[in-house]
Amino acid sequence: MQAVRSRLKASLRWLILGLVLFFLAKTLKDHWQEVAAIRVDAVGYAGLTIALGVTLLAHIFAGWVWSWILQLLNQPVTAAWSVKIYLQTNLAKYLPGNIWHFYGRISAAAKTGIPTEIAIVSVLLEPLLMVVAALLIALIGVQQIAAVYGWVAQILVVVALVAVLAIVHPRFLNPLIGYLAKLKQKASGSSQAITVPMKRYPIQPLLGELGFLGLRGIGFILTFGAIVPLSPDQFPAVMGAFALAWLTGFVIPGLPGGIGVFEAVAIALLSQGSAFLGQRFPTGELLSVLALYRFINTLAEVAGAGLVTLDDRR
Repeated sequence: MQAVRSRLKASLRWLILGLVLFFLAKTLKDHWQEVAAIRVDAVGYAGLTIALGVTLLAHIFAGWVWSWILQLLNQPVTAAWSVKIYLQTNLAKYLPGNIWHFYGRISAAAKTGIPTEIAIVSVLLEPLLMVVAALLIALIGVQQIAAVYGWVAQILVVVALVAVLAIVHPRFLNPLIGYLAKLKQKASGSSQAITVPMKRYPIQPLLGELGFLGLRGIGFILTFGAIVPLSPDQFPAVMGAFALAWLTGFVIPGLPGGIGVFEAVAIALLSQGSAFLGQRFPTGELLSVLALYRFINTLAEVAGAGLVTLDDRR
């Protein structure tokens, strides 16, 4: 049964990836002339450069937030250490399986003396808080979502938000930590007493993840503005669509870095054939924006890892 489940998961992952790639390829084929006709002026290049800096800052900030999570779990780590490890391991998420960046952080934490079960909870808590943050940002456009898709859509978003907010409460997380600790004790034969590490709700890390996604959204808006002129009243719609597209790419398992899923969802939400949030943009321009943003985000991640490597050598 285990082998059958593994094969089914692998088949489902390849099916999702195939459908996403087919959708993107067909969209690009239908709108290739629009994409080829797009030009970026000097102001646009300046905006893209700022977007790169803001996106790099977002990843650095995410590493800092990880130190807040570990400190909440009573682990005295420094911001410099957590940012370094975070940036070093971030590129590993593009490897097949989309888990190797978590493994790298757990291994690095264990080498510093942090208990394995605490390190595991820290890398589980981080994406949960990111999901909550993305839902909160997406709620910017809840009224428009309700107007387009009805009150059921609004209720589903709110229920999902409440559920995730409950999951990260100490009442739910501490039993998970205790269970992981017991598994470790059983494997090692230890009889050391288990302490409850989490005393309060993770408000500070949650606000930190809101800041991380807010910076990512600003980078997306700057990239968008380099191709498509935006008015301030369009910012909430674009930010809400970004949050939902990022969230979808983040939660679908097995697709490294959400490649393809983020782009497909963003096109579905904001293209001329969509009525999401009342905003409709030319599909060719959207394709250019999304390709540029993917490049900028990856370049920012490579730059972050490169800066850490240069610092180590120095």
